[in-house]
Amino acid sequence: MSEQKSRLAIIIPCFNEELVVKSTVETLLGVLDGIITKGKITEDSYIYLVDDGSKDSTWYIIEELRNLYGERIKGTKFIRNYGNQKALIAGLLGVREIGCDCAVSIDADLQQDENAIEVFVDEFHKGADIVSGIRNDRKTDSFFKKYTALCFYKLMNILGVKIPPNHSDFRLVSRHALDILEQYREEGLFLRGFFHEIGLKTAYVHFNVKPRALGSSKYNFFSLTSLALNGITAFSIVPLRIIAACGVITMLGSFLLAFEVLLEKYVLHTTPSGWATLVILLAFFGGLQIFCLGIIGEYLGQIFNEVKGRPRYIKGIELK
Repeated sequence: MSEQKSRLAIIIPCFNEELVVKSTVETLLGVLDGIITKGKITEDSYIYLVDDGSKDSTWYIIEELRNLYGERIKGTKFIRNYGNQKALIAGLLGVREIGCDCAVSIDADLQQDENAIEVFVDEFHKGADIVSGIRNDRKTDSFFKKYTALCFYKLMNILGVKIPPNHSDFRLVSRHALDILEQYREEGLFLRGFFHEIGLKTAYVHFNVKPRALGSSKYNFFSLTSLALNGITAFSIVPLRIIAACGVITMLGSFLLAFEVLLEKYVLHTTPSGWATLVILLAFFGGLQIFCLGIIGEYLGQIFNEVKGRPRYIKGIELK
């Protein structure tokens, strides 16, 4: 039995999860009890649920669970939906305020292996400030989601954000990491990039993903695209440098094209040809300009959101 005991908080972001939230909480309470029995965490370890503006009875069920299990269940409810990342941030900062030695975030559908939480705690006791869950495969994902996710991780690594492939928001973070998180005030914080950037000692635990038992995933193409764009613009300026490089290459190409026209007219004494080429180039570079403006617009959007200084989220009800 370990002599080291830590107070553990398990964070669960929820959005319209009335079908699974009760069974998820009961399963995780069983996990907590098992780790408590082994003497690895304290008896006042708890579960913290963040209702991300659900329209169904999710919060009503959370209140029932609070009445049933007492202070082992804590949480907060947003006044509207703000998105998974902000729900996670609210959970991490919420448990920091309440008090814990370490916190684990996990999805409400429990597709991530809850039994890996004990391994996370073991790695934390060995000295890791961050323990990241890495899924073994993507068998439960659709073809489209699987390959777009792989492309995203490769793109992020190319752009300088070294996030491990198949990394997820299933992770343990220490109190020290939570204290650092509290200092980061930007509105569009991308947690996977943040926990990599701060440079604390990190361990990795691989786990299997289970099929979702009930309900459906709240992520769709647009929310995943938004998450990817936020991750790129929040932690890398490489796209802006690529735009600058495209400008230089285009300028050099225009000089070469001008040289060819002069050569045909004054040396070869032929009429410069290439009307079709001209049309194609105009269409290509017109599209390239719009694409580059779109990338610049994403960065301007990030700046626009940050300078307004609005809160990340607004809480309606809290259970502490």
